[in-house]
Amino acid sequence: MTEPLSPADVTADHFRPHIDKDFRIPGWPHPMALTAVESGGGKGGQSDAERREPFTLIFRGPPREVMREGFYTLQLDDGPWFNLYIMPIHTAASDRQDYQALFN
Repeated sequence: MTEPLSPADVTADHFRPHIDKDFRIPGWPHPMALTAVESGGGKGGQSDAERREPFTLIFRGPPREVMREGFYTLQLDDGPWFNLYIMPIHTAASDRQDYQALFN
């Protein structure tokens, strides 16, 4: 893929093949591993043609160094890239910091 998909066109199935793979973020020194694609909870959108199932992506980053919430370009090595709004989330484990990207 040479350019990112529009957020309206992205589904959970675009990400499931990339679970346990590392994404790179320009300007951020650490890879972010996609650890889960969680879906369920009904349909979003305004018409039947626009509806998609909401889903959440969960990424794992290093502990103690928290990336700020915001829009980032995430890219797989030699693979697709996505512009996503990423936010840190409460992470009880001390060996990582988790992040999420929500699609509704």
